[in-house]
Amino acid sequence: MIRFFPILILFLISLLCIFKAPEYHLWLLAIVVTEFPLLFIGVTALLTASGFWVQRYQLAGTILGLATLGIFLSPIFRAYWVSKNIKQDMIYSLGGIYTDSSPVISYGLSIEDLFKRTKDIPYQTLTYVKYADTSMSLDLYPSQIAGNKPCIIVVHGGSWAGGDSRQLPELNGYLAAKGYNVASINYRLAPKYQTPAPVKDVEAAMAYLKKHADELHIDTNNFVLLGRSAGAQIALLGAYTMHDPALKGVIDFYGPADMVWGYSVPSSPWIMDSRKVMENYIGGAYSQVPKKYAACSPLEFVDKRSVPTLIIHGDNDVLVSPEHSRRLNLKLQQNGIKHYLLKLPWATHGFDYNLNGPGGQLSTYAVEFFLNTVTKAR
Repeated sequence: MIRFFPILILFLISLLCIFKAPEYHLWLLAIVVTEFPLLFIGVTALLTASGFWVQRYQLAGTILGLATLGIFLSPIFRAYWVSKNIKQDMIYSLGGIYTDSSPVISYGLSIEDLFKRTKDIPYQTLTYVKYADTSMSLDLYPSQIAGNKPCIIVVHGGSWAGGDSRQLPELNGYLAAKGYNVASINYRLAPKYQTPAPVKDVEAAMAYLKKHADELHIDTNNFVLLGRSAGAQIALLGAYTMHDPALKGVIDFYGPADMVWGYSVPSSPWIMDSRKVMENYIGGAYSQVPKKYAACSPLEFVDKRSVPTLIIHGDNDVLVSPEHSRRLNLKLQQNGIKHYLLKLPWATHGFDYNLNGPGGQLSTYAVEFFLNTVTKAR
């Protein structure tokens, strides 16, 4: 009995690898379960193995333990399955952008990397714009390879009302080590500031980086926007409305691309009051300001001139529905824009919290491949 109930609890937790989390705290647990699977695999394996010495409830506990082990292992197996085709799928999807001379990067998933720790890269904080009532700063992670290099502008998540430039910094350091300048920006937050203020901040950041390109060793012909969640909406909207030839692409981590549809189908109130979040950012309910909802929906601005796009979304996302990415993917297809949608069947919102987890490894591979393609292909 002492052994059976811990295994039963682990079994119930393991179901977060398969089903969407029904509640906010379970969503946070789902990130840990799916992206730090070795921790749960180790505990479950020890409890299951102990059945050889514990007689009572041995068979039931062992069977349940083996089933639980299989479920905890499933993100790794599913990630490996996705990784088998990711390179060829990206080459096919990016079409003419990709060339045979584009840099080759390592395979998509490594079991060994599940144990790795990410190396920190030093950064400097710079004020990129001053307004009458506030100023905005960015954290610049300089390229660790000499010369003028492309610059990735990172826009953080946080429901448009929270978060900052220090959010999930591991990818910034990773990309800097690979030869990219990374500028992780702060932007004006809701409800005090509403759309399109954050997009204007992205434009101001890009202008600042261009102006100081010589001292910061930035290639002014090679910028890419990258955003997560709410930050992805900002990055996408900026990318599709700026029409700057220096902007070579945009990367969307689980962002809301259709604000009109998103308001009509809100997330579970047990997870987040998504309508309230949108109202604070946009300035009212959809019935009050319908044109503003359309005006901040990135997919409304997709056309034949749009930049190449990388979309990354987990099928078990409970904060931003994967339907947003499906709709954006379709709109990009209809307009003949080079793009790729990386779907992670086991992953939830914020899965890239662990850069070395199953989802983190694949998304990092896709990001690096995309950047190599759009900034370095000739």
